[in-house]
Amino acid sequence: MITFVLLIIIYLAFISLGLPDALLGVSWPLIRSEWALDLDAVGMVSIVVTFGTITSSLLSGKLIKHFGEGRITFFSGVLTGGALLGFAYAPSYFWLIALALPLGFGAGSVDTALNHYVSLHFKAHHMNWLHSFWGIGATAGPIIMSNILLNTHSWRTGYSTIAVIQLFLAVIIFLSLPLWKKQASINSKLQEDHISDEPSELSGFKIIRVKGVPYALLVFVFYCAAEYAVGLWGSSYLVQVRAMTFEAAARWIALYYGGITVGRIIAGFISFKLNNKQLILLGICIAMTGSALLFLNFNSFTVMISFALIGLGFAPIFPAMIHETPQRFGKNLAQSIIGFQMASAYTGIAILPPLLGIIIDKTHMIVFPIFVILCVGILFYLTTTLNRIRQN
Repeated sequence: MITFVLLIIIYLAFISLGLPDALLGVSWPLIRSEWALDLDAVGMVSIVVTFGTITSSLLSGKLIKHFGEGRITFFSGVLTGGALLGFAYAPSYFWLIALALPLGFGAGSVDTALNHYVSLHFKAHHMNWLHSFWGIGATAGPIIMSNILLNTHSWRTGYSTIAVIQLFLAVIIFLSLPLWKKQASINSKLQEDHISDEPSELSGFKIIRVKGVPYALLVFVFYCAAEYAVGLWGSSYLVQVRAMTFEAAARWIALYYGGITVGRIIAGFISFKLNNKQLILLGICIAMTGSALLFLNFNSFTVMISFALIGLGFAPIFPAMIHETPQRFGKNLAQSIIGFQMASAYTGIAILPPLLGIIIDKTHMIVFPIFVILCVGILFYLTTTLNRIRQN
């Protein structure tokens, strides 16, 4: 019973994780207009958010050991909710940069903690369904923002609304803290009864020397760069290339995140028949089809389908890669490797999408779909190579 209730709380925590993720890209055209900023100014906010997440991801092992997953999850909700509330009342662009640090730090440790916890204690279908709840949060964010923009034309009201929801979810997690304690005690007894002949845990950057780990980390660099870039620049692409309104573009980006959400629900069922490696390759093929359609830019309908297909293809990649980590590298190494995978994911987000913004600013928005195609192609190479290296 404790495990079941805790699983529901973790589902809610994944919604909380997803809520802020797409807000910056959706609201940026209006923020940029209000403060007369360059298109690529969003890159600095993104870099600071990602610096916070990388730092907390690398510290996650110590933080989780000291505070436990429950408290880390609660603290994250409070920190991100407070930062989003700060965004709503920010008097200038520089305040967004300052508030981006706690926003990022709040996401990093909880991301690692929850993914590691689920990869060890639950099956693959739960990993996909839990990440679909991240998608619900990521989809709900733009929908809430677009409806508020339609009615009030105020991005600040959108941020304050999401902040209140985030803080409400943090209260629910706070009330569940005794359950985390009881479950930790149960898990501890089970671990004591389990004798493992797997490799011992490695400290620091020694983990990178493990066979195949560099490829596993690079997968997260390019996957998360592509996923984030579509959310960050997709709205601007639709406004500039397809001449859409801000509100319409926000709803189409919600369609992209909806594709990720629905895709992860479907992947949960498919995981009963296909293993993680097969799910990843299937997702890459679907994402490549969507990316090609986006590049060809036939008409509004095909562009809409392309965003949905890219989301659908991206859907199983992240959860399947995380869930495969204990199987690929052993449970003893999984916590450290997942921490590095999260740091790699946010490194990709910090470097590549802002770099894409600079390139777009100097050239043309047509670079955006080319970037997505390149990232998906690199993903295919990295995953097939990793599968070959870690073959049993």
